[in-house]
Amino acid sequence: MRQHKKRRTFYAAVTGAVVAALAIGGCSAGNENGTGHAAIASRPAATRGATATRAADATAWHKWGLTPLPAAPMPPADKPVKLSATGPVPVFTHIPTTQKVVFITIDDGQEKDPRFIEMMRDLKIPITMFLMNDVIKSDYGYFRQLQALGNHIQNHTLHHPVMSTLPLARQKEEVCGDQKILTKEYGTAPLLFRPPYGAYNTNTKTAVAECGPRAIVWWRESMQIRNLQYQIPGKKLHPGDIILAHFRGPSELKGATMTQMFSSLLKRIQEQGFAVARLEDYIQPPAG
Repeated sequence: MRQHKKRRTFYAAVTGAVVAALAIGGCSAGNENGTGHAAIASRPAATRGATATRAADATAWHKWGLTPLPAAPMPPADKPVKLSATGPVPVFTHIPTTQKVVFITIDDGQEKDPRFIEMMRDLKIPITMFLMNDVIKSDYGYFRQLQALGNHIQNHTLHHPVMSTLPLARQKEEVCGDQKILTKEYGTAPLLFRPPYGAYNTNTKTAVAECGPRAIVWWRESMQIRNLQYQIPGKKLHPGDIILAHFRGPSELKGATMTQMFSSLLKRIQEQGFAVARLEDYIQPPAG
């Protein structure tokens, strides 16, 4: 959702002391705790592989001034959100789950920072992109690189209007138009829709249902410059919360970059002990 210069987002960095400690332990030449080369070599191959993977992950996070988040649990086989091919589309702000996970969604597509793609390749954090054609059409390929990492692309209209102010015919133009282009460019029809500015009405639901997406996705938190803005009392994350962020750069972030924004978001999530899961892994698409 685009709010131009009215919106604030975030930047920060955190220390890599844990990574340094891991590196020191892994390079000891055989100590009493069994963390040296001899002890590692004596472990089963699978265990050595897992140890190497964790070390590589920690190194990648350290590169960005971060320490790794908790690993996301396996998503439930019985998906908590089930969508229907017919009937009215539901609106949801979170996923019903007891797992300590949250979901990151990033809107619009205005900023196309190549360093953010590098960051996502390193950290392997899942995101859901709600893309608006008016700002992505200058470089569809940028988002294909993020899609290739397993991230899904969803509908956010052609031109980012306030949908609730438009008649049904215009709302359908916005949703159906974006649906057609995104399907053509990225090979998969979007399953989800996010209304610009969060504004929707009965006509929006009708337009979404007739254009292809099967649910409207809102959010419980939005990322500002350094901190999360909470939509519900308590000012804390809850299992299953959907977080809103944006593709933004220095001109709209008081000099911060996209990667600094995302680093701050991950730090806020880490402070509360949550993992980041893939939103679509908790949603059952319509049968057939």
